[in-house]
Amino acid sequence: MASDDAAVGAGVIHDIGYQRYAGPRLGRRHVVTALYLHSLRTAFGLGRSAAAKIFPGIVVGVAFAAAVVLVAVRSQAGGVIPYTYLQFIDGLGIPLIVFLAVIAPELVSRDLRSRVLPLYFSRPLRRSDYALAKLAATVSAVWLLLAGPLLLIFLGGAFSRSGGASAVWREFTDFLGGLGYAAMTAVVLGAFAVPLASLASRRAIAAVVIVVGFVATAPVIGVVNAIGGATAQQLSPLVNPATLLTGLEAWIYRDEKLDVGRYGPLYLLVAVALVTACGAALIARYRKVTV
Repeated sequence: MASDDAAVGAGVIHDIGYQRYAGPRLGRRHVVTALYLHSLRTAFGLGRSAAAKIFPGIVVGVAFAAAVVLVAVRSQAGGVIPYTYLQFIDGLGIPLIVFLAVIAPELVSRDLRSRVLPLYFSRPLRRSDYALAKLAATVSAVWLLLAGPLLLIFLGGAFSRSGGASAVWREFTDFLGGLGYAAMTAVVLGAFAVPLASLASRRAIAAVVIVVGFVATAPVIGVVNAIGGATAQQLSPLVNPATLLTGLEAWIYRDEKLDVGRYGPLYLLVAVALVTACGAALIARYRKVTV
């Protein structure tokens, strides 16, 4: 009996076949890259259930359907451009807001609610890395949503436009301008939406916060345009991210759809300040998250 008690106290180690990991141990850069790619796939519902693909798929479908219609109209009109690349992006304003209201909470609110952040931060991943990877994935998703239909419009326009190589080159430069404006749109709107989504752990609440954030200042612009002077009307679009982009477009691309007067550089300064402030707010938010 005494010998049996001694054996129990000493314990026994059983070899059940587990092996030590002997492969390469990747560092922080690879962790951030993997998180970014995973988040980008999640934004479009890739690798997730069919339900997760519904809303992103609808928005992507709407964007490509609009591009197909535009290509068809151009082909019937002999290459005449009914809408420019810039106008096409502006026309997707509401679908973009819906897209951001869906994907931003999916990328950040879900992790907050399920309390998986300790698992992320147990790796060589800084809190700022996590925040910026999520922001970069959101911006990339919005840019891809716009760049795909723009590419389709370019291919349709290049084949339907008469005038030879010079006409195709002009079409290509217009296409590059559209990609640039798509990048500005993605950065400004994405940077504005992700910090708002990080304020709530429930995706529905985060979606409402994002939509309210985009539309709350729209009535102010309408009132100023109705009763304000010329200077007030030129400055009022600065208070809303969407109209801020429109003013920035009007200044950079010499578009007359919005009169910004001599305040074009101010629009650029405000856009840079908005993106910087939103990025800093997002990082500060995750530095204070309790894990």
